[in-house]
Amino acid sequence: MAVRKLRPTTPGQRHKIIGTFDTITASAPEKSLVRGGTKSGGRNHDGKMTIRNVGGGHKKKYRVIDFKRLKAGIPATVKEIEYDPNRSARIALLYYADGEKTYILAPNGLQVGQKVFSGVDASPEVGNALPLQNIPLGTIIHNIELRPGQGAAMVRSAGTFAQLTSREDKYAIIKLPSGEVRKVLSTCMATIGSVGNSDHALERSGKAGRSRWLGRRPRVRGVAMNPVDHPMGGGEGRASGGHPRSRKGLLAKGFKTRSKKKQSSQYIIERKKK
Repeated sequence: MAVRKLRPTTPGQRHKIIGTFDTITASAPEKSLVRGGTKSGGRNHDGKMTIRNVGGGHKKKYRVIDFKRLKAGIPATVKEIEYDPNRSARIALLYYADGEKTYILAPNGLQVGQKVFSGVDASPEVGNALPLQNIPLGTIIHNIELRPGQGAAMVRSAGTFAQLTSREDKYAIIKLPSGEVRKVLSTCMATIGSVGNSDHALERSGKAGRSRWLGRRPRVRGVAMNPVDHPMGGGEGRASGGHPRSRKGLLAKGFKTRSKKKQSSQYIIERKKK
């Protein structure tokens, strides 16, 4: 995966940097794994706007991703690598030996025709999913469960990876992409390798229109508003607005908002770095 910079033939292309899509092998999704959807445009059931800056966007269908990888011991062949409009990562279409088809997140290095496995007997190779207790220490992993059988909840976005650093009693110690070190039950599943499409972070939209295609409407800065609309609004000229805070007055940029009574805090060994 790489990126390409376009020639500045228009103002929108001058700063545009997009992916090459060279790893994608299919132009249409698997029909049996696609679901329709609706958009709210940020409105509730009364039609009142409850979320700002949301609306429009291109119509897209949801691809059902297998985040649980419960088909233990059954080999699956990678049939296609596909684009998914619902996430930054690419997805891989698997054909299982028993005839079932599923989508998984495509890790770096996964090739069409490659075989992948899941379960306790799977080898720790790219694309295979197995419990944390069966993964060698120091292995790069992604798609990590927080509770056994729940399905992967962490490390799913393009280019991200975590590392299994050690084990302690019934827990595995994992270093997450944010720098946070936390305990996860050793019976939870994880997938070997890092998430693909690692150059996604290098992309630049180049124009406001691409944000509208993604369903994002223009966002007005707080300092540009009046005092009645935002705590940082008002003032003569270009006033800074004081300490950054949200529209409801909650401090931002450094103020911790995590609840001190959160139950999962007992599993966090080291907080994420600023």
